[in-house]
Amino acid sequence: MRCQPVCPPHSPTDLSELLAAGTKEVHEKAENTQFVKDFLRGRIRKELFKLGDVALYYTYEAMEEEIERNKDHPDFSPLYFPELNRRDALSRDLDYFYGEDWRERVSCSPATQRYVERIHQVGQEEPVLLVAHAYTRYMGDLSGGQVLKKVAQRALKLPSTGEGVYFYQFDGIHSAKAFKQLYRSRMNELELDMATKDRLVAEAVLAFQFNMEVRKGKGRESWGDGWKYCHLISVGVTTCPGSISDGITTSRDRESHRAVHNWPSVVRVRAGLDRHSK
Repeated sequence: MRCQPVCPPHSPTDLSELLAAGTKEVHEKAENTQFVKDFLRGRIRKELFKLGDVALYYTYEAMEEEIERNKDHPDFSPLYFPELNRRDALSRDLDYFYGEDWRERVSCSPATQRYVERIHQVGQEEPVLLVAHAYTRYMGDLSGGQVLKKVAQRALKLPSTGEGVYFYQFDGIHSAKAFKQLYRSRMNELELDMATKDRLVAEAVLAFQFNMEVRKGKGRESWGDGWKYCHLISVGVTTCPGSISDGITTSRDRESHRAVHNWPSVVRVRAGLDRHSK
């Protein structure tokens, strides 16, 4: 009787796969919040939506400042795509919601500030770790944004011309799927050793923990539940339509459900591995 060779289990080396595996557990803990379910059902409080945009503005302001600082750094330059930038789009959304003096009317919550400080720290001291933050944010934005935009427009009765949801519009990117493939390819081609890849996975988990910290209520003195909206934007959730008790399953539920299943999470991203894109 001939013995068949036993193939060793697949051990991923691509950074995107390592991020997916390394952040799977923390992702599963975060994907079933009631706020997320309510948002996808169109049950959105406008004030929370606005506060979410404020928190996102401070996050992207910090990240894009550090990206610009490191655009020529060999560990980041292949991922420099200004067409991804979200800060100016968020500024336009805040102009719409709060008025042109919005900077005088809002502030950064303590928990958001801690995340902002971490982004600045890695950008200035260890630019390679900025890859985890950029990939986490932008891939999620590209993946589910169009459906979330429609949900928000309907629920909040926003203009169909885009005011209030400019955050979701990437005018310089014509095919989100093709761009995500390019971005993952560029990231996986970075010349990094395994120790550095492991540190990037740890950084992605840390970024996600910052989100969870605010979501659980630390810093709630300033934001209430406002950060939960940011959490939704950053995390790919897998909510099933009709899962909210006493809820009614509608075509909107099904549309949102399809979107999130094609939306890489912070952690899966922060893996950026969309199950359906492989």
